[in-house]
Order: sequence, then structure tokens, then C-alpha cells
Amino acid sequence: MRVSVFGLGYVGCVSAACLASMGHEVIGVDVNQVKVDLVNDGKAPVVEERIGELTAEVVRTGALRATGDVREAIMGSEVSLVCVGTPSEPNGSLCTTYLERVTEEIGAVLAEGAKKGGRHTVVFRSTMLPGTCLNLLVPILEKYVGGTAGVDIGVAVNPEFLREGTSVRDFFDPPKTVIGELDPASGDAVLALYDGLPGEVFRVPVPTAEAIKYADNAFHGLKIGFANELGAVCQALGVDSHQVMDVFLADRKLNISPAYLRPGFAFGGSCLPKDLRSLVHAARRADVSVPILAHVLPSNSDHLQRAVDLVERTGKRRIGMFGLSFKPGTDDLRESPLVELAERLFGKGYDLRIYDANVNLSRLIGANREYIENRLPHLAQLLADSVGEVLEHAEVCLVGTRDPAVLSALPPQGDGPVLVDLIRLPDAEARRTEPGYVGLAW
Repeated sequence: MRVSVFGLGYVGCVSAACLASMGHEVIGVDVNQVKVDLVNDGKAPVVEERIGELTAEVVRTGALRATGDVREAIMGSEVSLVCVGTPSEPNGSLCTTYLERVTEEIGAVLAEGAKKGGRHTVVFRSTMLPGTCLNLLVPILEKYVGGTAGVDIGVAVNPEFLREGTSVRDFFDPPKTVIGELDPASGDAVLALYDGLPGEVFRVPVPTAEAIKYADNAFHGLKIGFANELGAVCQALGVDSHQVMDVFLADRKLNISPAYLRPGFAFGGSCLPKDLRSLVHAARRADVSVPILAHVLPSNSDHLQRAVDLVERTGKRRIGMFGLSFKPGTDDLRESPLVELAERLFGKGYDLRIYDANVNLSRLIGANREYIENRLPHLAQLLADSVGEVLEHAEVCLVGTRDPAVLSALPPQGDGPVLVDLIRLPDAEARRTEPGYVGLAW
């Protein structure tokens, strides 16, 4: 099929490259010319496992190209995937500005008759609250096109279930494929995109598809918060939380999947926090009480504060941090808990040095760069070039990454800086009985 993908962030970039590798003819579209140029040069605009090699290959074969021209993209495709961002507004509500803008642009081009031959199908892959598509986006399309959605133009919602760091793998081996179809023909167009991929397919009404992504992400956030709160209590009682959870997770009949259920650091990223905020905001607007969901983010913030408290208790001022991005193997800093931790420590006057092999300020672009410039504008002076530079500086080291280069350089127990373990190091069992080591929740 001929596919246009609007938005070349993590979801759009991965979707475009993977679809191209499956034999589709793909045009990526973005307002950021840097991203367009990177893709056309065969380079991925994001750091992600396998995405660099995959992008280079599909661009080389001509299966993928990028443009900033909406008309060119629509004319060259029969299906459009909308993968633009839906960030949180200051009050926690969902920002639909980018969705509305892209929908207007697509509708305007279709209205001009630029698309020739066959019905065009617009597929919304961005995360959005139930009702957004039918009550906001479909009326925009119909206004510009001058026709009826589901008749003159296809419309579907196709939420993604891609984890940053493993998104290429997740694309080709999805936990499920969800198609919210306005009409059967729209659903058929989406289904054809993923022909040959494993996993169960669910063809559901549009609002159901919108809600499924929120159900998933709210539960993921809840699971992480539950495990971290339990870990903190276990630590206070002198119990190894990981032993507790090993037994808990052994029950596959009554308990749940082990995903996200091991005590670790706070959650973050561009999905869980904003989706929890918008879901709670929507519940409040509907006068529905959601005390558990409403307290997941405060619980997460309290867990992050535990790391700050552990640093403060050492009485030391020179701090080193290993890890900054939201997930290992990526350079995504948006709502990273490690960025928040660095911001809190820096704000308290600590002398901070940070090392993350994947974070290079010169490569950060788009919303990722804007986020870090707003939250941690002094990052350039805090970043270190090597693991050794951080170790030489620090009296206390916060370990927030499993980067082999970091793990192999950590000094033996009792030698060097105090280690505050945010991830449970591979040798945590041995270290936790010795001085100079502090586990966050174990």
C-alpha cells in the first residue's frame, strides 16, 4: 500500500520504517525540516534499538522518504497514519492542537481534489481520549472535505503499543492489534497494513479503540506505583522486596503479568504521565471519582522524592548521576524521572555531574529538545563525557542505568562514593549488606 505518516517522532518514525520494510511505499511528513532531512539521508531522528539500520535500509531501497509538503504526501498515498503528539496541557487535560492542525491540513488537500483514484483513509494513531475522533476530528474532516466520513473518506483509530527501547521489536511482534473502525472498509484498510504480523486483532468501535490505550497505560502506571510503594514498605521493615515479588509473581493463576511489577525507580516518559493526567481530568469533568488513578502520579512523585531524601541523608554535596533518558537505549528525555531528579537536586544546590551515553545535546530535536531546555536549561554544563569523570567528581553516585560501561566501572563495595541504587544492580544482593550502598526500595 501507499502510506503517508504524519509526525516523525518515536511512534511515527518507527511506524514509517517498519511499514516500509514490510513492502509498503511510505512517505513521512513532519513540520520539522531537520527530521525530514535526517530521514531522507537514511538516518533516524530518534535513538532506538534497530531503528537506525532499518531506516537506512528502507531509504536506500526507496521504500521510505520524507517531506514537509502535506499535498505531496496525500497525493502519493491512499492511507494516512496520524502520529503527532498529544501532550498534556498545564491543567492535565489533553492537548489536541497538533491533531486538529494535521486533520485540517489533510482535509484541505483532499477537498482540493489532490488525491486521485479511490477513497483516502485517515488513521489516527495518536493517543486521544474517547470521543476525540468522532466529536472533534471527524467534523473537521467532513467540513473541509465536504463529504461524509465512512462514505466519502475512511476514518479509523489504530492505537500503538510500542515501548520505547524495544519499539521495532514490538511493532513486528505486537501484543495485539486494535482497529477502531468507522465502517468496515476503513477497518479493512488498516488491517491490510499489518498483514502477516502475529497477535490477535480486535476490530472495535472508534471510542473503544481510543479507550484501550488509556486502560493499558493507566494500568501500567498503577502496577509500577504498586510495586514501588510495596518496595518502600518492605525496605522499612527489613524485607527484601524482590524476594516478596518473586513469590507474588509465581502465582500465574490469580495474580497478573510480571510486566512493570518489580520495584525500581519512578515511571515517566511521554505516555504514562500525560495519559494518567488526561484520564483523571476527564473523570473529574464527568464528576466520576477515581481515587486510585488520581493518586498514581502523586505516589510516583513521592517515590522519586525518596531518592532525593536518600541523597540528603548522606550529607554530601558532590553528586554523580548515571542515566538521564526515560528508558535505556533511547535519548528521549520527555518527562524522564531522572531529569526530574536532576532538576530537584540542582535546585537544591548540589554540585551535579551526569553521564548518559545516549544523550547528546547536539542531536536532540523537536519536543525532546524543547522539554529539556525548559526543565533543565543548564544541562550542557552538567553533562560529563565519560563514566570516569563522574566517578572522580562524585561523593554520591545515583545509578539509574544498566549500561554495561557504567556497571563495569562501579567501584567495589566500600571503596569510592556512596552508591544510591535506583535500578537494583545485578550484584545488589551482595552490596546491600555492606556500607556505602543504598537501595531505593530493596
